[in-house]
Amino acid sequence: MPEKHHVFLIPGFFGFANIGELLYFAHVRSYLPLACARLGLELAVHTLATSPTASIPRRAERLLEALAGAAAEDGAPIHLVGHSSGGLDARLLASPGVSLRGERDPEPFARRIRSVVMVATPNHGTPVASFFTSLFGQKLLELLSLGTIYVLRFGRLPSSVLFRLGAIFARLDDLVGLRHTVVDQLYEQLLAEFTPERRDAIEHFLGEVRTDQGLLPQLTPEGMELFNAATRDRAGVRYGCVVSYARSPGLRSSVSVGLDPYGQATHALFYGLHRVAAGMPRGQLPELEDRQLEALYQTYGITPEPGANDGVVPTLSQVRGEIVHATRADHLDVLGHFGDGSRDPPHIDWLSSGTGYTRAAFESLWNDVASFLAGQPRPQLRGATGRSRVQHLLHLFRR
Repeated sequence: MPEKHHVFLIPGFFGFANIGELLYFAHVRSYLPLACARLGLELAVHTLATSPTASIPRRAERLLEALAGAAAEDGAPIHLVGHSSGGLDARLLASPGVSLRGERDPEPFARRIRSVVMVATPNHGTPVASFFTSLFGQKLLELLSLGTIYVLRFGRLPSSVLFRLGAIFARLDDLVGLRHTVVDQLYEQLLAEFTPERRDAIEHFLGEVRTDQGLLPQLTPEGMELFNAATRDRAGVRYGCVVSYARSPGLRSSVSVGLDPYGQATHALFYGLHRVAAGMPRGQLPELEDRQLEALYQTYGITPEPGANDGVVPTLSQVRGEIVHATRADHLDVLGHFGDGSRDPPHIDWLSSGTGYTRAAFESLWNDVASFLAGQPRPQLRGATGRSRVQHLLHLFRR
């Protein structure tokens, strides 16, 4: 009988594990164990409940407590899979000699970690974090968090809220003309739709967002430069990343979204976030290794530019260690939050980015993650051909 491995799923920026039946990792949690079982790897899957915008060390403390509560008895191998900033929590906990508050020593658990998978993780920061550190950005973060919960509960935002929210994101360059009271009104309108019991749970969650936002300055490009200087990879641990890249919003992506007014309005939200994320300073991005360049070329046929992103995190900022999978997707597609009502539970799209992400693409991604957890080597990369191959050689020459 194969040894059971522990896998901990770590939420990111909108980091609720669950509020009632609203599951951040619902589709991943149902699919990943099946994909691993086909490879002979038996999983005990745990979803971490963490502070949504607390500092990375505080979130790593929550992760350590989760490991101690669920994996202390058997001594089995541990794998950490973090989405967005959750990948940074995993990196910090696995780092040799890390010092966290509290009396529990992380080293006995860190020594059992076999792999760290970073899914759309801002390993070199994101300008979106810089935007949300402003007073107006903090209010928008609360509204977007509540909107995410609302969509997963009811399937779509009320049109009256969505179109006003889309208008706000269409005017991000004109913040002087945006009134905080508009955001407050939209927030109250959404919250009123929930039952009193659910409102209490949501308010508790969002109360953490208001009172502890230590994560935001740490996710800026400057903050992550300090994090990377202080954090080391652990010998014997496999580090892999899942890279997401959405096309720049424009006529093509708008056509892909279709004529549905609701889809076009959520596309406006994606447009605003994408525009902010595109402001990544070139000097803050890593110099890619040849194997990483080849992996990106296999999927995209180009080296993504510094401004390329998934609507939240710059694409090149996500690259660290082995590229487990690269995909055309937005920041939430990779978790299963794309449009597909044929499944039970249905895939519900929060941001209409026009990527055309599908269930087949979702399964391909998590099959590759399963192979990585099982210790299997990545399939032989196919070299890019034609014009993209020439661009690739020129890029190597410029380096």
